[in-house]
Amino acid sequence: MVHFIPIAVLAGILRPAGSLCQSLLCNLERAPHLGRELVNYGHGRCRELYRCSTRPHIVSSMGSVLAAASPSPAPAAAGGSPGVPGLVSVPPGFTMPSVSSVPPKPGSDQQTSDADSSLPNPGTYEECHRKCKEVFPLQMEGVRLLVNKGLSNHFQVSHTITLSTQGESGYRFGSTYVGSKQTGPAESFPVMVGDMDNTGSLNAQVIHQLTSAVRSKIAIQTQQHKFVNWQCDMEYRGADFTSTVTLGNPDVLVGSGILVTHYLQSITPALALGGELVYHRRPGEEGTVTSLLGRYTGDNFVATLTLGGAGAHATYYHKANDQLQVGVEFEANTRMQDTTTSFGYQLDLPKANLLFKGTVDSNWVVGATLEKKLLPLPLTLALGAFLNHRKNKFQCGFGVTIG
Repeated sequence: MVHFIPIAVLAGILRPAGSLCQSLLCNLERAPHLGRELVNYGHGRCRELYRCSTRPHIVSSMGSVLAAASPSPAPAAAGGSPGVPGLVSVPPGFTMPSVSSVPPKPGSDQQTSDADSSLPNPGTYEECHRKCKEVFPLQMEGVRLLVNKGLSNHFQVSHTITLSTQGESGYRFGSTYVGSKQTGPAESFPVMVGDMDNTGSLNAQVIHQLTSAVRSKIAIQTQQHKFVNWQCDMEYRGADFTSTVTLGNPDVLVGSGILVTHYLQSITPALALGGELVYHRRPGEEGTVTSLLGRYTGDNFVATLTLGGAGAHATYYHKANDQLQVGVEFEANTRMQDTTTSFGYQLDLPKANLLFKGTVDSNWVVGATLEKKLLPLPLTLALGAFLNHRKNKFQCGFGVTIG
């Protein structure tokens, strides 16, 4: 039975938090969700996985922040940036702001010429494949109800109820705080994001802009009152390069830990090259994983290639027009002896307040999601369905977001 909620009631319950939404739009765009690639080092091997716990944030046109619930796990990226076992995921959609170069002194023609010919900042290593991945739909299963409430310009809470036939059903409480240190027109720090489920498991992250070029992040994860993972990131963004160092789960007594370094350099205004080095150590095992990355950005397309010992990962994103975007992804895993090619597209109809995403891959998996905003109400409906022809499995989902 469907119950209609009066507009006056919704307006009283859900007040848009304007400044908070503007800050979150820049700091937690699309978000992904708490999500990042991980590598599981077992039996002397490294296999890459994506954490299934993600927490995307989408800002609605009414100024409310929409925090989506956790989607199903994404397939492993064989040649992509190998993640690390036990590392808490980076908030998907978290985009580092560009740091402008120091302006030349007046009266110096040579400095002015150098500034005009300077290369742009390439962004972060983790964002290179993100443009293409955002075109693909996220799997939905069961029923999800999400309610967002803005308590002030800096603080917001969310309530999520999930009912599933395959996974676990439960309740999650989330909160987001944005500080008053403004670094841009729509940027404020620190940013604190966290959520806890009905079993006591906690995911929390703190992001802070230390200087105009240095940004830090601390993330922790607990599982049923037990401390599981923690990591600390430090990023430095120069005029034409970005470097990042991540330390995960260090244990001095046991002698274990994980160290990840990223470096991305602009070669030309359109070409950026970089690499990743992952060093892991635990009792009886020690090793490194390296990969190289190249990205070419055109007027309406982005092509990215990652090559490493684990395989290859290539993506191509193309924006046909303001309504249609397409993406192609290729993954090859040398350890699993497996390759996958996926095609996805996104169709945006702003006049109808509709957003449609579809995908099909070489494993005969077909899926699609549909989002509909019921303006002027702060209400969004979502439908999703995925069919695996090879395994004869079908799953569908329905979601309602209020606020």
